[in-house]
Amino acid sequence: MNSNKLAIVIPYFKLSFFEDTLKSLSNQTNKEFNVYIGDDASPEDCSILLEKYKSQFLIKYKRFDSNLGGKSLVKQWERCLELIDAEQWFMILGDDDYLGNDVIENFYLHTKNYTDKSNVIRFSSILVDAFNKPISELYRHNVHEQAIDSYCRKLNGESRSSLSEHIFNINSYKKYGFKDYKMAWGSDDRAIIDFSDLKPIYTIDSIVYVRISDLNISGKKDNIQEKIQGRLLCTKEILRDYKSIMNKEQIKTFIALYENLIYRYNKIKLSDVFYLLFLSQKYFGFAYTFNQFKSIFKKIKS
Repeated sequence: MNSNKLAIVIPYFKLSFFEDTLKSLSNQTNKEFNVYIGDDASPEDCSILLEKYKSQFLIKYKRFDSNLGGKSLVKQWERCLELIDAEQWFMILGDDDYLGNDVIENFYLHTKNYTDKSNVIRFSSILVDAFNKPISELYRHNVHEQAIDSYCRKLNGESRSSLSEHIFNINSYKKYGFKDYKMAWGSDDRAIIDFSDLKPIYTIDSIVYVRISDLNISGKKDNIQEKIQGRLLCTKEILRDYKSIMNKEQIKTFIALYENLIYRYNKIKLSDVFYLLFLSQKYFGFAYTFNQFKSIFKKIKS
């Protein structure tokens, strides 16, 4: 591989939209990147597509002997990241997502603005359907934003995020690693917070297109309880680890999410309930906590 400082890592499993991903890389106005594709023992052969695009950019392809993403998406991400060489920055790009033509060019044009100042680089994003039709507004962000502030905006419905529209400093990844939540639901949000290492996220106003379809985890409806389980633990641990830097409104946002997840989860745990009540009592007083307790008790009885 060459000396490019950006690695684009693609955990591959589905062929359906993969050409859109590869085509968007071939259309980049700056091709100073290396592509690492980790094939999760997919039953869908992508060799013809790789042959088609191998002259467009540098590709390192590895087919793994066993499927890991079905058990742990995070572990699949991790073994794909082991493929990269000596790049300073990496993007984990979904095999159904794709980049606007100037994403990489602007990543390099903004180098002086984020070097030593930010560990997480973010792009604007649009959700698209199976036919590449936009199904959301264009999500733009402040140029500089703390990761906790960004996540609270997402929780309040003011924003969105996923792995594909972020570039991370490799040293931050090595320092923190990914947290392995069920279905990786919340693992990306936690990574953005951890990898930022209290430095602001730096936003570049180029567009990443994020796919929502029945073929990916985000679009499926038969895994709701697993997603809730993952998000519940993620929320609990972010509160535990970061509440010291949150303001009261942010803590209230997290507590509200935590409470909502407990109500929706079919396997409610008393330890989760007690933690919720502890936080409510600590930050909002007895009356607020008592009303929460009554609501949860009704759910348990039903």
